[in-house]
Amino acid sequence: FVQGGATPASIAGDWLTSVFDQNTQSVMGNGDISAVLELHTIKLLLQLFDLPVDAFMGGMVTGATMSNFTGLAVGRQWLGQQLGVDIARTGIPSNLKVFAATPHSSAIKAMSMLGMGSNNITLIPTPEGRECIDTEAFEKILEESGSDPFILISSGGTVNTVDYDDMSFIAALKKKYNFWWHIDAAFGAFAACSTHYNHLLKGWEGADSITVDCHKWLNVPYDSAVIFTRKEHAQLQVQTFQNSNAPYLGDPMQQFNYLNFVPENSRRFRALPAWFSLMAYGKEGYTEIVDRDIALAQELGKRIAATEGFELAAPVRLNTVCFTLTNENRQELIPQLLMFLRKRGKLFITPTVYKSVTCLRAALVNWRTTEKDIDIAVEELKMAYEAISQSKELHYQ
Repeated sequence: FVQGGATPASIAGDWLTSVFDQNTQSVMGNGDISAVLELHTIKLLLQLFDLPVDAFMGGMVTGATMSNFTGLAVGRQWLGQQLGVDIARTGIPSNLKVFAATPHSSAIKAMSMLGMGSNNITLIPTPEGRECIDTEAFEKILEESGSDPFILISSGGTVNTVDYDDMSFIAALKKKYNFWWHIDAAFGAFAACSTHYNHLLKGWEGADSITVDCHKWLNVPYDSAVIFTRKEHAQLQVQTFQNSNAPYLGDPMQQFNYLNFVPENSRRFRALPAWFSLMAYGKEGYTEIVDRDIALAQELGKRIAATEGFELAAPVRLNTVCFTLTNENRQELIPQLLMFLRKRGKLFITPTVYKSVTCLRAALVNWRTTEKDIDIAVEELKMAYEAISQSKELHYQ
């Protein structure tokens, strides 16, 4: 998992969230101050990611799954509008088009929950050794598929290798084709905090909706994420999520109320831990955390590549190291290696499959990670590999 920690400030905010116990909804009328503070937190997050505050609105949700769900739900409503259908009222037509190169499982799950069909997605080819959109192949697909509107799910950092779709290319496509652009940047959004890696997101400000997790690199307690959507789509968002049979809630376009803009009618005050952390550490603090984690991931990748029995499965592009065993029996050995590590309790990494090869994945997003942790990780991997190698030798004897 890409699993962050929790900063001291965010923990204090989380404690107070339970103390205050607010259902964060309306900024006026029958609401309380919590929704006002959430709007301020959204503004701070947009500033953290260098996204235009005047162009985007946002709300806190439970995680990337619900963030993807929300963005794609509004995208679904937009697509229906292009086809002359109010999907929120009349249901889904059969001619919806969705494209993606390497969609996260949560986006596929969101499509399933939205009734769009988890199999109803056209996969875009990827370049050799990459997980991003093959731009030339995608443009050819669009030329051949006609002018029908569609939804594009793009990656702002894939889970295995943190690969990014070319945001500038997609932004340029928006001038030629009619589509809803949703970016899944659950943890990859934080590249915007780094002066060395923010170019990976160049052009993403042209998106219609963006998913970002807060319980990853923002290091706030579970569960916390944000969905950003363009303000120009506010009416579509209300059509999707409005509690239309509750007149006591007022006109959603006149009185802002989160229960008309996001899925939940009951919402924990999730913005408070994020607000505490942002106010405590600011952009400088998160730049330091992000740059340090990336540097440590680069170091871990180098040391794993130099360790007997291991090899990198992909370059270390940001904060995730995807690697495997050199032994051809890796599919059998990797579960044993993971079991050994978990019994020792010092290193937690997860299995994955990359380009049909059984691999291991280490993701660094915790504010407390230091070079000492890299030393521990490498030593544990060496010990685990030696243990399973000896075990196999004994087994074969």
